[in-house]
Amino acid sequence: MLRLQLLTWDVKDTLLRLRLPVGESYSAAARSRGLEVSPRAVEAAFRQAHRERSRRFPNYGRARGMGCEAWWLGLVRDTFRRCGLAREEDAGLLAALAEQLYRDYSRAESWEPLPGAPETLRRLREMGLPMAAVSNFDRRLAELLRGCGLRGHFSWVLNAEEAGFAKPDPRIFLEALRLSGAEPGLAAHVGDDYEHDYRAARQAGMHAFLLAGTGPPPSGVPREHLLESLSQLPGRVGKA
Repeated sequence: MLRLQLLTWDVKDTLLRLRLPVGESYSAAARSRGLEVSPRAVEAAFRQAHRERSRRFPNYGRARGMGCEAWWLGLVRDTFRRCGLAREEDAGLLAALAEQLYRDYSRAESWEPLPGAPETLRRLREMGLPMAAVSNFDRRLAELLRGCGLRGHFSWVLNAEEAGFAKPDPRIFLEALRLSGAEPGLAAHVGDDYEHDYRAARQAGMHAFLLAGTGPPPSGVPREHLLESLSQLPGRVGKA
């Protein structure tokens, strides 16, 4: 059993997931305002827009003084423009859609815990293991975790917008270690993404566990570092 002073958690697709895919929720919001856009087209446009906006304005535009709300409103507008809503007369409609979706995704009702997440967190907390959330989410994260009933399991929450670094930059993990006072060799991170969670945490000197997906695991990840389900985790860790 690995003895730890700190266990950090990724959030999206490790502890929480969207109740509906982005394409479906964006398409439904557009439909409520009289627009027909296919979920598949919206999903593809969203991925392109998100990739481009993350490149141009990393960490929710923090360095530009933008902040998460302006960042997301711009992303939603860009997504629908890529779906053909690029006329000048569409501007007002796009602004209303963006505000509606920003509000929707701020509510706990748009999210749900992954199977086993609440029970696993409860068991680990009962073991006395200090835990924190370390996520590429924006400043809404703590309130979202509270609304989903998970905030109380964490000593603190670190999001990329406020940290100034986003995974896979290992500096976000170094900041987590600084906040906790834990030694890297006595800390571990849990996440579902090899590059952003597993590899980045290990670059910061931490241990790491990778939540297995549906495909084959990345080469070089020891079997004992793979989790087929979150319920396996309490048996692998303990308080130092």
